[in-house]
Amino acid sequence: MNRQAHELDHRIVGDDMQCVEITLDPQETVIAEAGTLMMMDDGIAMKTIFGDGNGKEQGFMDKLWGAGKRVLTGESLFMTTYTNNTTGRRTAWFAAAYPGKIMPLDLRDFQGKLICQKDSFLCAAKGVTIGIAFRKRLGAGLFGGEGFIMQSLEGDGQVYIHAGGTTVQRELLPGELLRVDTGCLVAMTQDVDYDIEFVGGIRNTLFGGEGLFFATLRGPGHVWIQSLPFSRLADNIIAAAPRAGGRGKEEGSELGGLGRLLDGDN
Repeated sequence: MNRQAHELDHRIVGDDMQCVEITLDPQETVIAEAGTLMMMDDGIAMKTIFGDGNGKEQGFMDKLWGAGKRVLTGESLFMTTYTNNTTGRRTAWFAAAYPGKIMPLDLRDFQGKLICQKDSFLCAAKGVTIGIAFRKRLGAGLFGGEGFIMQSLEGDGQVYIHAGGTTVQRELLPGELLRVDTGCLVAMTQDVDYDIEFVGGIRNTLFGGEGLFFATLRGPGHVWIQSLPFSRLADNIIAAAPRAGGRGKEEGSELGGLGRLLDGDN
């Protein structure tokens, strides 16, 4: 069956800090999140678009609705397209903002739809629609933090998603239940039953060191889990950063204090 979306060729480069090289035939287009471009050949035209990126003719209200859905997920109101306007093949490179793996996935292998974490989408073939996926109870999601309002990728094209740290994949059997930290959930197939569950218990809440909510995933379906969500990385960087008027938290607090004393710091 012929694709409706553009058919992209790609090459993943690197190990822990990966980038993806997208090769475009004449008049082929890749759509990407703002800020993910690494470099591109001469002859590729970059255009900022308003909407969900599927490339179909839309009225203003449809574009406004598509853009509004992206705002709900915390993404930019706009996306960027990169089109090869030459008669030869050209390449564009895209990279994520933190360590991890880039996964090329063909939506035709997943019945035309994937649900992914809002920070994981990198780029896709023109013709893929990037929207939002509301799952289960709105109240639970609003208090569940990251993971409730997720992006939906729909179509028959290639998509590229990024997972932080190490990626673990699980194939859930019918009725099989998996509890996941909401930030560690990268993506799942559309047949996975997904909800938010409160951890419970005052000691767990105050002293457990984890989030207040789990994502509960019930099979059948396939899920992708990341070991280093961007939110966790950002929290650790902020906690270790120097604070106003003083120094940050150091590895080995006693040795750090001794070092400051020898340096002549108070």
